[in-house]
Amino acid sequence: MAYLFLLLGILIGSFLNVCIYRIPKDESVVTGRSHCMGCNKNIPWYDLVPILSYVILGGKCRFCKKKLSIQYPIVELLNGVAYLWIFMKFDYSVESIIYCLFVSALITLSFIDWKFMIIPNKINVFILILAIIHLIYNIEQWKNYIIGFFIVSGLLLLIAIITKGQIGGGDIKLMAASGLLLGWDIIILALCIGSVVGSIISIILLITKKGGKMVPFGPYLSIGMFISLVYGKQLIQWYLSMFF
Repeated sequence: MAYLFLLLGILIGSFLNVCIYRIPKDESVVTGRSHCMGCNKNIPWYDLVPILSYVILGGKCRFCKKKLSIQYPIVELLNGVAYLWIFMKFDYSVESIIYCLFVSALITLSFIDWKFMIIPNKINVFILILAIIHLIYNIEQWKNYIIGFFIVSGLLLLIAIITKGQIGGGDIKLMAASGLLLGWDIIILALCIGSVVGSIISIILLITKKGGKMVPFGPYLSIGMFISLVYGKQLIQWYLSMFF
């Protein structure tokens, strides 16, 4: 069963690449053939096998030999490993399915935000729908999730007002929807981890002079949320144990 989750994640990762390319252009992700960005020829089905096709073709288009982005196999493998990780942590359950779809959304928005400095509303709405479904299955803990909706997003909104827009609206909506899914304690931890990761990477980019003036926050928040989703309870217990 674990390897089925890995395979499913890789297959869905191929679809995520379509979303990453088309959503910022406001194109349909369910209609239209995949085509080469160089010669514009439709890609045959046997060249769309996740990871394997990229390796066999040597990372190039079969027709024009234009180099293909390494993003394609990275996204596919990343999503597959994430699915496997979640299955090993939560086993086969409704929550596992919700969390897998949530992580796929995080991967998609991270690559879009890194490239285009936006977090599409469509993805935040998708996460919100997942959060509502999750809330229904865990209605006895509704206070935890409702507080999670407001606690971090409210803080980011306040910072955005004070700094006159230094925090993007997409980040605020992301943390609201994700907070409703994860709960107040996990979303606070996610913000802390994401901020630390973002600071470290930003410093590295600054030192190596590879960073731009604006740094997208979405990918760092996504890293924080994945770590908190999988290990949040243990990290919180470990932290509290140092004081009590």
